[in-house]
Amino acid sequence: MKRHFSNRAGPYRSLLPLLALAVLLAIGPTVVAVEADVTKVPMNAHAKRYTAGWECDRGYQSVDGSCVAVELPANAHLDYSGDGWECSRGYRKVNLTCAEVDVPPNAFLDSRGSGWECDRGYRTVDQSCVVITPPANAYLTNSYGLGWDCDRGYRRVNDTCAVVEIPLNAFLDSRGRDWECDRGFQRVEQSCVAISVPANAYLVFSGTRWACERGFRRSGRSCVALVVPPMAHLDHSGNEWSCNEGYRRQGETCVPRKG
Repeated sequence: MKRHFSNRAGPYRSLLPLLALAVLLAIGPTVVAVEADVTKVPMNAHAKRYTAGWECDRGYQSVDGSCVAVELPANAHLDYSGDGWECSRGYRKVNLTCAEVDVPPNAFLDSRGSGWECDRGYRTVDQSCVVITPPANAYLTNSYGLGWDCDRGYRRVNDTCAVVEIPLNAFLDSRGRDWECDRGFQRVEQSCVAISVPANAYLVFSGTRWACERGFRRSGRSCVALVVPPMAHLDHSGNEWSCNEGYRRQGETCVPRKG
């Protein structure tokens, strides 16, 4: 027994051409617009990848809506951006040209390649390099300033190095250009005088002065005992007192807080 199936799509077949035409009309202007945008990109340029618009190819620069080739002078190359130029190593920019760096005797091109520095043992004077002659008890440093410095234990005096005279109870400082007093001594002009520590006092960590012990207060050159009134206690410094909680200071006593 044969079964007959009805063609359900039959009634809609006539609508397919109309639907296709509608789709073309919908996307047609968009395609034309994209093509129009492409045609706006000038020669020696390309559309930007992530944003609208265009930019010149490397070696070209934008001038009035077009891309013009970058004119490189002699001894120059394109810069990092590609739309400008910079002089090659050994040359420096002078107006719109690259002039050779005139390196004097006893000098070399600097790290940038557009200037020069004096060799070790020479220093810059005007546009030349002159030899550095360190005095006795000195050593070469660099080409800046005088180009030398005094050995440890010596100090600069004009163009010479004079020995540092260290008094009793003193030692050379960390720089080696001066002296400091030993612990327990203090500098007085050009000598070190012993620090007189009074009773109930001690030398502080630096060893250059003294402080009163806990429970004592400085008075002139001595340490006097603190008189702590009732309802008070020594504060964190140990050299003064504070009232207990619920009390306030009034003169040299502690009185209850009101309220």
